[in-house]
Amino acid sequence: MPELNPLRIGVAGLGTVAGGVVKLLRDEAERLARQAGRPLQLVQVASRTPKSGIDLAGAAFSTDLRALHQAEVDVVVELIGGEDQALNLVSGALQRGQHVVTANKAIIASHGNELLEQARGNGVGLGFEAAVAGGIPVLGALRSGLAANRVSTLAGIINGTSNYILTAMGEQGTSFAEALAKAQELGFAEADPTFDVEGIDAAHKLTILAALAFDTEFRFADVYTEGISHITGEDLEYAKELGYRIKHLAIARRTEAGCETRVHPTLVAQNSLLAGVEGVMNAVWIEGDATGPTLYYGAGAGALPTASAVVADLVAIARGDGFDWRVGGEQQAALPIEQTHSAFYLRIPSLDAPGVFAEVATILGQHGISIEGAIQREAAVRGDGGSASWVPIVIVTAPVAEAAMNSALDLVQKVPEVVGQITRIRVAHFADE
Repeated sequence: MPELNPLRIGVAGLGTVAGGVVKLLRDEAERLARQAGRPLQLVQVASRTPKSGIDLAGAAFSTDLRALHQAEVDVVVELIGGEDQALNLVSGALQRGQHVVTANKAIIASHGNELLEQARGNGVGLGFEAAVAGGIPVLGALRSGLAANRVSTLAGIINGTSNYILTAMGEQGTSFAEALAKAQELGFAEADPTFDVEGIDAAHKLTILAALAFDTEFRFADVYTEGISHITGEDLEYAKELGYRIKHLAIARRTEAGCETRVHPTLVAQNSLLAGVEGVMNAVWIEGDATGPTLYYGAGAGALPTASAVVADLVAIARGDGFDWRVGGEQQAALPIEQTHSAFYLRIPSLDAPGVFAEVATILGQHGISIEGAIQREAAVRGDGGSASWVPIVIVTAPVAEAAMNSALDLVQKVPEVVGQITRIRVAHFADE
């Protein structure tokens, strides 16, 4: 049998992940050729900044991204990050009939519908396994391994920075600011951590997961997003006492009314699988009607884990598997957060006076909200500069519509004895508990 022509690869970018891709293509060339059925040949690298310490194994180098336009490149690997320039690069390659592999969750979440249409129209593949959860092959699982399933729910810890911060706060008793500073010192957080700690990064990834899981379009604008900067060590301690851990979860659910997609801090039971995911690790929990619950766990970032996902897409393209993703087949409404249902953790700062808890419970009851657990003890009483002492009332409710909780808390906040802003965190329960 004659040897097939090599798959000629051009890489855009030469940062951490791109360096990992180059390393794998160079050091694992023979094994990858056996897996792919043909050689994977790196022929061109384009980056604004040369990196003299990286062995490109004979590939040409240019500081001009237009070098990737040449006909000798079969597949463009986009690893430059950002949005505008990356989108132009990816869209241009697809229009020229070049396959594309990218780790860029932002452009897939925001422009995936148009990019997939371009790929189909030009008979090429668009691979983006590396855009979600690094080295965890969760998109491949949704695309093939779970293809027979109707997925009802998925939930993930898909941002390592936020998970590291919450883990550090819980284990070391540090504040959010201290844990963030440590994450930045260790290289787990960017100098500007907004995308991570405010949930934007996770929302991009959830958009992709939900589209594949529920066969809907990519709808980033419909994802409710809330960060972790308001979480305190006190909340983590109360959650632990009540039998929970606090995680920054990305949650997608299919309901009769439509699909909900949301990213926010969440109390999860201590005995659930997601509660045990610590540090910078990622995990995605998926429930299908045929398989039941499954969990995908591993490194969600880093040079080689993410490069592994990139190279896996290259192998698939070399095999001729292609990436004719089928999304958007089901027209399901996107549910706003007000129409979702959750249990809630509430921390209500109130004067240490008789009858306050009863008044709060009455208001909740009038809105159909049951109390499943509560903490109120004298040891928590504080006094601030001679003012009247106050105590946090901590409550966990039964599941309720978000709109009902909003209405109830508007009234609770107006109770004269409530002396500060109420903290609320949603609670999620999963079938593995």
